[in-house]
Amino acid sequence: MKGAMLALAAGVEKLACKLQGKGSGSHSIAREVAVLAGLAGGAPKLALDIGGNVGEYSAGLKARFPGLEVHLFEPSTVNIAKLQARFGTGSGVTVVPFAVSDKAGEAPIYSNAPGSGLTSLSMRKLDHLGIPFAEQEVIRTLRIEDYWRETLGGRAIDLVKIDIEGHELAALQGFGAALASVRAVQFEFGGANIDTRTYFRDFWYLFTEAGFDLYRITPLGPQRLQRYRERDEFFSTTNYVAVRRA
Repeated sequence: MKGAMLALAAGVEKLACKLQGKGSGSHSIAREVAVLAGLAGGAPKLALDIGGNVGEYSAGLKARFPGLEVHLFEPSTVNIAKLQARFGTGSGVTVVPFAVSDKAGEAPIYSNAPGSGLTSLSMRKLDHLGIPFAEQEVIRTLRIEDYWRETLGGRAIDLVKIDIEGHELAALQGFGAALASVRAVQFEFGGANIDTRTYFRDFWYLFTEAGFDLYRITPLGPQRLQRYRERDEFFSTTNYVAVRRA
């Protein structure tokens, strides 16, 4: 009886969390783009895709906004070749072969396979999932503030997507003054943040102190978070959107 009750409680908990968007995983690209665009409002002109992998998110942005200028950041040599083949001259997508962080230079990236979506600047420990991180590559890193000043000319940035396996906070810290030019940011929070020892509280304070409202993407639509709660520290893949207050 006790076992059955606990199993029932666990099932109810899992469903309740999923309906709140906690651990509901990655949604379809089209839906994520639609939520980001809907919360940001207006017609976007410039977007950053940080952690572009093979370009699915950038393609989703371009499908919704054909005239949008996208700068896609991806450090993996395997993926850079795929991206350059996918987005040629005149596509409106600029492939930037760098990882985004809080400092410029060189760093190793680790993965379970070349070009994997799990690739991270951290050597993740996923033995409990049977996933060894045996691949390593030295790549270049940049700060968005530098890129914003030197390449984008300090222009307004309408949309930003960040999915870089636990290093989202470092990337945001590297925005510096550029963050004030951003309208909306979609970012992922989950198991990789265990490896980097970063918490949702860090994102909450960074964004709210910079003048953003935070929303969690749920199966029922975006939910605005009115305040930080410890129960928001949920380390399964969860997607958020930060929107600059009007």
